[in-house]
Amino acid sequence: MIGVKLKAFKPKKARAPRVDREGLEQAALMRELALSLPNIFDLIYHVPNGGQRHKAVAAKLKEQGVKAGVPDLVLPMARGGYFGLYLEFKATPPNDAPVSSSQYACIRRLNEQGYLAIVCRGHFDAMESIRAYLKLPVTVVAA
Repeated sequence: MIGVKLKAFKPKKARAPRVDREGLEQAALMRELALSLPNIFDLIYHVPNGGQRHKAVAAKLKEQGVKAGVPDLVLPMARGGYFGLYLEFKATPPNDAPVSSSQYACIRRLNEQGYLAIVCRGHFDAMESIRAYLKLPVTVVAA
């Protein structure tokens, strides 16, 4: 063992587990919808674009049509002249993440196509946005 230098063992510092505040708040929104607006809960759905994935899985999902920037929640109900509602869900400040350029671009494209696409900051903001959207008159398509 001549000439071999041994490093002193240094234990890694313990890190607190990362808390997905956005996911927790979005789950709270879904629970509230299930209890208070079950007909809306039956229609609204989550687009699982985010999250950490292995590169091979991410590549496969991209081939299958996953696109960056697509909002988190979709409510396919036509109201107020819109074809449906898209919600980009962010956690309540100060735990919110910034809206990315791909998210802004997708929101703009959806709005140009006749959807209402918005950013919501937290469970309460999202719930109020959904309630306000539902108060709009039903969109009628003339034949």
